Amino acid sequence: MLPDLDAAQIGPYMDAVKIGGRRPMGAVKGRETALVTGAASGMGRVIATALRDAGFDVFGTSRRPVPEAAVQMLALDVRSDASVRAAIDELAARAGRLDVLVNNAAVRFLGAAEETNAEEARAVFETNFFGAHRVTTAALPLLRAAGAAKIVNIGSLSGLNALPFGSLYSASKWALEGWSESLRHELRHVGVHVSIVEPGAVHSESREAPQQPVSAIPAYDGPKRRAIAAITRGDRTGMDAARVAACVLHIVRSTSPRLRYRVGTDATWLPRLKLLYWPLYERAIRWRYALDEKDQPPAHSQ
Repeated sequence: MLPDLDAAQIGPYMDAVKIGGRRPMGAVKGRETALVTGAASGMGRVIATALRDAGFDVFGTSRRPVPEAAVQMLALDVRSDASVRAAIDELAARAGRLDVLVNNAAVRFLGAAEETNAEEARAVFETNFFGAHRVTTAALPLLRAAGAAKIVNIGSLSGLNALPFGSLYSASKWALEGWSESLRHELRHVGVHVSIVEPGAVHSESREAPQQPVSAIPAYDGPKRRAIAAITRGDRTGMDAARVAACVLHIVRSTSPRLRYRVGTDATWLPRLKLLYWPLYERAIRWRYALDEKDQPPAHSQ
């Protein structure tokens, strides 16, 4: 069974992620350095602030960084080799070391597979998969030099349980799962630990609307509309991003972190149901995303 964090495990770390709060007991001494991609807003910003409050010298990244009081910001586009190289060089010049890398930058793309062209598919993977690969490979010389460094890849429940009308997003997160597992084996002997965090739905007031295919096929309209509505509802009803940040802190403080950490009730139970009995799981997914509901015919005016 894959490990996960329950409420009892998360509790001791929650004080560390209160923005503007007191630095917690047991914070890392000295000025170890952390890099968090996609830290301008949302979950990335919460993670970066939590690491700062835990005593790290934190650098966040954004394609278009603005002055940020919480952490130092670097311009970095994970889709560009040159941009990644320049950002890592700047971090090395300013900090001289890197102890923690959090690959958080990602885009959501929702739509029917048939509607999605190859260019749109490549664009999703450029950020969600190749972006993490670019940043990690560029940062590894610093991480190896630090000793006992941590790489934390922010995955998703969608990397374990595929989203209907989220085939490209799910595929990119499944790729991140396999890559993280292989990378963990490769780096253990050089003292770099690799973990992947698999959150369920996370509440975010500032999360961008998911990207969708340019072309739409009417045959998918009803189920697609209902599924996307159910997925994006998690932006309003999901768990606090502080729980994900608490999990990241748990990993970076551990001397021997595990590979996988699930966060959230949905991330804990849905994959277990999938392993236990597929037909029941499949019915649950179709119910969760309202795939089989009938569309009501439009009311005619009298």
